[in-house]
Amino acid sequence: MSFLPRKAMGGPISSRAWMSFSQPASRTASRKIIQSKPRSRTTSKLPADVCRYQIYDSLQAFSSSIAAMLSSRAVLSSIGVGDTKASPTAALLLSVLQESVGRLATILFAHRFGTSLEPECKMYRLMADVLNDSAFILDVLSPIFPKPIRIVILSFSSILRSLCGVAAGSSKASLSAHFARWGNLGELNAKDSSQETVISLMGMLAGSLVISWITTPLATWTALIGLLSIHLETNRRAVRAVKMRTLNRQRATLVFHHMQRQQTVPSIKEISSVEHIFEWDGVLRTSTRDIMGYCDIGTPFLKLLEAVSESQTFTKASHIQQQTLSQILSLYNSSRYILWHDRRSTKDVPRFNIILKKGAEPTDLLIAWWQALFHAQDDSAAGQDGLEEKLAAFERSLSRAKEFFERYEKSLREKGWDVDNGALETCSSTRVVFGES
Repeated sequence: MSFLPRKAMGGPISSRAWMSFSQPASRTASRKIIQSKPRSRTTSKLPADVCRYQIYDSLQAFSSSIAAMLSSRAVLSSIGVGDTKASPTAALLLSVLQESVGRLATILFAHRFGTSLEPECKMYRLMADVLNDSAFILDVLSPIFPKPIRIVILSFSSILRSLCGVAAGSSKASLSAHFARWGNLGELNAKDSSQETVISLMGMLAGSLVISWITTPLATWTALIGLLSIHLETNRRAVRAVKMRTLNRQRATLVFHHMQRQQTVPSIKEISSVEHIFEWDGVLRTSTRDIMGYCDIGTPFLKLLEAVSESQTFTKASHIQQQTLSQILSLYNSSRYILWHDRRSTKDVPRFNIILKKGAEPTDLLIAWWQALFHAQDDSAAGQDGLEEKLAAFERSLSRAKEFFERYEKSLREKGWDVDNGALETCSSTRVVFGES
């Protein structure tokens, strides 16, 4: 049935008839407009930890901005501002020296610790501010020393500040990727940068008032220590508020012991509440946090050759036991890694090396880490000298680790743990290719 206005049939249009005709369509269009209105993904479903992190991060940035102004005033005094005998050329050369050593430190630090910055982003986020605050202290100390020592102190301060830049930049990027769960990384970074700009501006305005009131050394040090204490504490709380979903070495160990003890997969919140911000790299701990061994992931194949070789006392040459090596490779034939004792391993403190094969995935690394924990727990495996006994112990721990992962893999994913993101490698590792058919 067609609905035509009366004008189309030769008569005038009735306003009442026109309204009764157009209102349903208008309501339908309104609903479509309301439903299609874009919503910000950063405000609709924010992770539970981002709000607390942003609050404490803003507070630490505010206190850091004020402390930076006290530090800058000390640096200006050190390079001769206000001194008629000071040379602009000397100040420029000092600035060049600081920039040079700072950039060299940046390159070396990124080369050495670049791989571990993402898996240990919480640790490096806090460490960055410790380095930055140490640079502030050195800057304020510099005016009391003679010029030669002052140059060394300011150069070392520049190194610390450069290391802070690398650690803070990469760790913030990792945390932003953690918060951006719906592909809104660009939007989140833009808002975070805007917030940081506003906080820094407020800090500079407040710092302008502070440095005009504080003129004596005692007042300067009192204010600096107070600001740095607030800065570090708020930063510690900001980092503690973050609940990472990835399994780095510490979290993988905590999850392992919880599942072994409780027979259930822990939540992300439970592990976040008990994990430490700073942890030794490669340490194997018991459920009571006692050290029971060490393990390195991604070591070169040469480490395995050294472990199975016999050294000659006089010639210092090494003879590789080919049969021993073949049996070890046969044990891990169906695995994408090889776990074996390090040559420095002892009965009291076992040390392991994980050699990764080509195609090793994050789940393989997790199984390897849990196998190392199983093996370190095995009292019968400690102090064994015979090859057959060692192979049996490693075969036992290998089967237990695989069965352990298969049993809890589904529950781990349901609890929100990201087992497909490689957070166990903290250094540049190698992959071994034995041959392709």
